Amino acid sequence: MSQPQPRRTIRELPDVLISQIAAGEVIERPASVVRELVDNALDAGARHITLRLLGGGIRLISVEDDGCGIPVEELPVALKRHATSKIVSLEDLESVATMGFRGEALAAVNSVSEMSLLSRTEGAATAFLLDGQTGEVRPAARAVGTTVEVKELFFSTPARRHFLKSENTELAHCIEAVRRHALVRSEVSFAIWHEGKIVEQWRSHPGEAGWNQRLADVLGEDFVASSVNIDFRSGPVHVRGRAGTPDAARARADQQFAYVNGRFVRDKVITHGARSAYEDVLHGQRQPVYVLYLQMDPTRVDVNVHPTKIEVRFRDSREVHQAMRHAIERALAVPRAQLLASGDIALPQGSSGTDTAASFLSPTPSAPPLQSTWSQRGMAFGADRTAEDPAKAMADLKALWGNADQVQEHAPSFAQSPANGVSMLSRNENAAQEWPLGRAIAQLQGVYILAENSQGLIVVDMHAAHERIVYERLKQQLDTTQISSQPLLIPASFAATPQEMSTAENCSDVLQQLGLEVSALSAKTLAVRAVPTSLAQGDAVELARSVLAELAQHDAATVVQRAQNEILATMACHGAVRANRKLTLDEMNALLRQMEATERSDQCNHGRPTWRQVSMRELDALFLRGR
Repeated sequence: MSQPQPRRTIRELPDVLISQIAAGEVIERPASVVRELVDNALDAGARHITLRLLGGGIRLISVEDDGCGIPVEELPVALKRHATSKIVSLEDLESVATMGFRGEALAAVNSVSEMSLLSRTEGAATAFLLDGQTGEVRPAARAVGTTVEVKELFFSTPARRHFLKSENTELAHCIEAVRRHALVRSEVSFAIWHEGKIVEQWRSHPGEAGWNQRLADVLGEDFVASSVNIDFRSGPVHVRGRAGTPDAARARADQQFAYVNGRFVRDKVITHGARSAYEDVLHGQRQPVYVLYLQMDPTRVDVNVHPTKIEVRFRDSREVHQAMRHAIERALAVPRAQLLASGDIALPQGSSGTDTAASFLSPTPSAPPLQSTWSQRGMAFGADRTAEDPAKAMADLKALWGNADQVQEHAPSFAQSPANGVSMLSRNENAAQEWPLGRAIAQLQGVYILAENSQGLIVVDMHAAHERIVYERLKQQLDTTQISSQPLLIPASFAATPQEMSTAENCSDVLQQLGLEVSALSAKTLAVRAVPTSLAQGDAVELARSVLAELAQHDAATVVQRAQNEILATMACHGAVRANRKLTLDEMNALLRQMEATERSDQCNHGRPTWRQVSMRELDALFLRGR
């Protein structure tokens, strides 16, 4: 994704620049060596990188590339400490555009191993081999590019070698280091060999289509099938990538990849921003999966924070947090049913039908649009009942949706019946097959709705689905930004930190919006005088402290929105249709159509799924058909 920079001469950095570079140990294990050497290969413009390992990288690490190579006169300089071609001035350090820049990696590796450097540049008559221990340079055979061999890592420091893990563990870390590079550089091919056998290989895939193929190669087809595309720009921050659906969440956070200007990073701002986008849809402590790329002006991010370059510092962390949160939120807000219809996502996990989602869910002239109006939905699913008993149908719709004004407004539409006496639902059975969630056929044990679409069977948890619909409606209808509060008979006081004192003073208006009244009792004491009415029975001090901590670290609007959403979720849970309530086919179809048009309708307020697809192939397998 990033372009190689024009090559500069390798030279030793001046002392004033060395003093500005984050110091510390960069070689912790074989994977650290692999990361640094692959960084250098990518900076050299390599398009094919091969990693060879013995003993999990402890006995041998060899990285071969087809980059620009190193001139023979610069080979000895390359192994000197603080010698690099990436930067030459403080301005370069403040706007780093290369993977490496510190000039310490090769020197650090050479000091704890037996290292050799073989390189050839374009136009050179031969390659040259540098022995890291003796400094001897001699001609050798090689095509244009560079090979770095590192043998017997930590042989000179036995104590450090003693703390390495097993060969299999170290091998896994080495593979992970290359995998992180592979996810962001789809135009580069990578091959990993261990003990003479190839263990991983990712071929180059240039272009946008190649990027999706690289994601599938590295993370599996399931990741691409169960994730949504992201392309979001907010001011100076551009966020691209793919975010997994809530169903794809895992128990561990081992598939969370974030890149800043092509560099893999672990950053609390990015992690929290991504996690906050899933708050409304993720169940329990499940961890989301994603591969996200942030592009921004290099001068707005400081990569010179940690020796391993895996941590960064943003000039404006709030804008990055908000960009991450909004990018994922907008992508997840679209119901999966709509994504299925547009072909932007594959079938839910567990489906294995032979037809693609796009083929059987693509809109047809006879199929009603997903974002239909109330009157259109009423004509589609209500005519049959209203023809027989308009008053009963009206009561059912009011009871189900709780919006008497809208129902009354469209009462004439619901009361109309086809001239020939045939129900509109019956006439539109074929069209209903084109709805992503199909048409209702039955209710199971008063809990689940069974529906049929062209792919097979849809099973809907009616309470969970209606809970999400009511919740999203409450959020839209909320016309006040202040939560009602209840004064405490005896204020709850606590010893506050200087940061808590400052936050309480600066964010008093936001605290009032949240239904909290927190004021200074003394120079080091805060008093909680009022709390949200719905949380009156909780621990006032713990509530105040947690809110103050959130306000100090993140955007105040995010904290306000989260508190409001928790209260509305409780209201929606109590207002949703309950289990064991018998619904008519018209009411079931109404629920399905609302689900298709409601944001985040794939999960309830607690993150549980609201529907599942069972394909015809899976049904056939249950009954051994075709065997």
